[in-house]
Amino acid sequence: MPVLLILGWWGYSVAEPTFYLPTPGRVATAFTEVWFSARITEDVLPSVGRLLTGYTLAGLLGVGLGVAIGSSRPLRAAAEPVLEFFRAVPPPVLVPLIMLLAGLDTTMKVLVIVSGCVWPVLLNTVEGVRAVDEVLADTGRCFGLRGPARLRHLVLPAASPQIMAGLRQALSIGIILMVIGEMFASTSGIGHTVVLFQRGFAIPEMWSGIVVLGLLGFGLSLAFRAAERRILFWHLARGEERGRHA
Repeated sequence: MPVLLILGWWGYSVAEPTFYLPTPGRVATAFTEVWFSARITEDVLPSVGRLLTGYTLAGLLGVGLGVAIGSSRPLRAAAEPVLEFFRAVPPPVLVPLIMLLAGLDTTMKVLVIVSGCVWPVLLNTVEGVRAVDEVLADTGRCFGLRGPARLRHLVLPAASPQIMAGLRQALSIGIILMVIGEMFASTSGIGHTVVLFQRGFAIPEMWSGIVVLGLLGFGLSLAFRAAERRILFWHLARGEERGRHA
């Protein structure tokens, strides 16, 4: 499929030449010139650092709050309308507000990522904790499984498929918000560079930035799948066994 897409892009750009759609060859040349240079340390690494920082904070916050809310029925009933309200607010709308509250530095860009990534993690964790098997919960109580031991050996393993689903959704949201935060107010980062090239009509260079974002998302997705297979090996093995007996 990628080969077909590149061939289609090449064929269209040759048949209908336009300034705004360069050939893949020109984009590849611009990619080499632009990104195999100091821009790796000046733009790519800061972007990745902000993304991973915001994503990690959102994951910790979402899982922590999700476990607390999911474990308490009254707290869940009280918090659910608030969670649904904030979940419905598009994260890019919060960017101007976060800029006013946190300024224009790295903190603002990290908070933008946290503000969007935390919700899928939080809501999936709440749902995963809420859905812990009652039989398992009763068995744990019979064996005196309480407090941190109950959290470690029962709640988190049972909710981990839902938590990983939330983290997977948050990863793609984080990449989008990383770019948006850098486009609004920044002097470095991949999003800033793409806008800079667009305003300077450096079109092949702008396309090369888009390719970098695609490669970044693809690489992070592969890394996440590898981590997910390692963490949820028991869950995936159970699913495969069910498939064989279906």
